[in-house]
Amino acid sequence: MALNTHWISIIYTDQFVHPMRSEQQTFGRKCREAEDIIKWVAGKYGAEAAFACSFGAEDMVLLDIIERVTEGGNTISAFTIDTGRLHPETYELMQLAANRYRQKIDIYFPESSGVEAMVSRFGINLFYTSVEKRKMCCRVRKVEPLKRALRGKKAWITGLRREQSQERADVVPVSQDRSSNLVKVCPLAEWTDDDVWSYITRHRVPFNPLHLSGFVSIGCQPCTRAVKPGEGSRSGRWWWEEGEKECGIHTSRL
Repeated sequence: MALNTHWISIIYTDQFVHPMRSEQQTFGRKCREAEDIIKWVAGKYGAEAAFACSFGAEDMVLLDIIERVTEGGNTISAFTIDTGRLHPETYELMQLAANRYRQKIDIYFPESSGVEAMVSRFGINLFYTSVEKRKMCCRVRKVEPLKRALRGKKAWITGLRREQSQERADVVPVSQDRSSNLVKVCPLAEWTDDDVWSYITRHRVPFNPLHLSGFVSIGCQPCTRAVKPGEGSRSGRWWWEEGEKECGIHTSRL
């Protein structure tokens, strides 16, 4: 599939849907703090630190910061999980990031035997039938490959932010993660949506064009929709469900 670059030429115009409104001094401080955290992780853990990149807006910011502060030297390892059900636009952004950044991003896939057994028994779109089956699909397609990606690592870098949801309101920049027993690093913990998009605009960071169509949190294609006005940022994930909007990556025992 040829890389569709049409949208790249329009994302930094005056009509960009996420205007920069952050107070400049505070935003500058947040950028410096995020850079300092990444430098600290690179110096302390090196390749034993893993950046989990989903190619969402936050993770594109982190990829850009990691590239700059480590000078593209692949000091920190990085990976992404291809569930097999991602949006075409996400795959295009994967390729674009690979072309632009020197930071190598390993791609992990779910075990084919697990996917085949699950689909054979419950159907290709089992996640629509119950919360339990949706969580099963997430475990097979996301959590299991995450465990393999983090095997042997000491630190785990993520794009979690407090503003993303009520469940993430207590996120701190550095903590000991009970589920994985790793040092969990969230350099953008206190960043707002405006901070994220201010950085993307200033540094001309590529991002998923679905963000321009109302998609805020982008996961698998069948399980993600655009967010309606007044809805929370993660309301577009598993919209047919009530309650917690998590796949298990940040809540399951790893």
